[in-house]
Amino acid sequence: MSAIQLAALARTVEPQSMLRRFLALDAVVTGTNALAYLAFSGPLGRFLGVDATLLLALGAFLALYAAVVGLLAARRRPPALGVRAVVEANLAWSAVSLAALALWLTPSTPGAVWTVLQALAVAAFAVLQRLALRARQSSAV
Repeated sequence: MSAIQLAALARTVEPQSMLRRFLALDAVVTGTNALAYLAFSGPLGRFLGVDATLLLALGAFLALYAAVVGLLAARRRPPALGVRAVVEANLAWSAVSLAALALWLTPSTPGAVWTVLQALAVAAFAVLQRLALRARQSSAV
């Protein structure tokens, strides 16, 4: 992805703003997902073909994770180590989601599609965040 494409996605050319926006978007999407899992674990579990207890646990984890990512996004200059941790966690989440689908989950068709789509979305956040962090580091040199 070019710097121009990255800036267009973030609607800014300033690397610091790009990074904070991608972190904030990650926090909002993750938090929304967490709230849905917590509030509607039963109906979502039936629709996705996944145990409601698993969705509750994932919802609680995702709520905490979204809060941490949101706190990073709220900082004027998110620390590189924290951003790298978010990137690595997002990549791990994507890999584990796909491995779970292949190895032990037996969701409904919508559940399988949802698992793949959310894994791709989370991986996309990781890529955007990593690129924005690199752009910030390059502009500081």
